[in-house]
Amino acid sequence: MKIAIIGATGNVGTRLTDEALRRGHTVTTLARQASSLPDRAGVTARNVDVADGAALAAALTGHDAVISTVRFLQAKAPQIVDAVKAARVERLLVVGGAGSLFVAPGVQLVDTPTFPAQYKDEAAAGRDFLNALRGETALAWTFLSPSALFLPGERTGNFRLGGEELLADAAGKSSISMEDYAIAMLDEIEAPAHVRRRFTVGY
Repeated sequence: MKIAIIGATGNVGTRLTDEALRRGHTVTTLARQASSLPDRAGVTARNVDVADGAALAAALTGHDAVISTVRFLQAKAPQIVDAVKAARVERLLVVGGAGSLFVAPGVQLVDTPTFPAQYKDEAAAGRDFLNALRGETALAWTFLSPSALFLPGERTGNFRLGGEELLADAAGKSSISMEDYAIAMLDEIEAPAHVRRRFTVGY
């Protein structure tokens, strides 16, 4: 498949690129400085600013799927959705956040007293992005939320999938490596199971 990754220079974007290439897909890396990435077989780099909707749509044209890893404070849902639609790509997958996952009936993680203040604005913007997607019926979108602790780590292939609720292990720790997150995202691209839905991944 031909996969475009918006925000490909970030930690998550680079791991998604690695996983896609591992599976034999071709990748277009999109970012303001995508050309700063090392040259790799199967990868085409395109310098694009998400604020330029026409340029973004042109760069996305011809792909089978688009993955957006852009921070939610940098791009609201319409910027990404409109560009994907203009490019006539049917599938949009979004790297979500854990903040909008539920930790109790009617209570999302971002609204708990212990949620870190420095991440609150980004988490709230992520919730807004997800809510905007929920009203989108033209695209086959998917929003994949990581667990609370989301850092570079190991590619194990051993994880659990969930729905709207935060996953945690027996000790109460909620975590997923970026490498295993990438596996879950590419699995979804290859075998769609959460179209027009949010899901989560964790240990």
